Amino acid sequence: MGLAFVVVGLFGAAVGAARTARQQARVAADFGALAGAGQALLGESAACGRAAEIAGANGGRLLACRLDGLDLLVTAEVAVTPLPGLARVATASARAGPVRG
Repeated sequence: MGLAFVVVGLFGAAVGAARTARQQARVAADFGALAGAGQALLGESAACGRAAEIAGANGGRLLACRLDGLDLLVTAEVAVTPLPGLARVATASARAGPVRG
């Protein structure tokens, strides 16, 4: 009976860690895209550099970054190890740019 509680507890912890990593990847991508879009007029390298900096500050790693006009498209990832020996990666994408009427 005790072993069943331990297994269920580990499973719950693994699911919680995965959900947290997914949310952290979304935050890193969103904030990176917003920060990078503010640098869009300076070019793709400046915008993507700022996006990578902010994504890293939020626990993520920038996978892809592309400037589409004044919109910045960003993909970030967060690595998570919910259980020993079980490593997963959560990814998220975001787009930011000027408001269009």
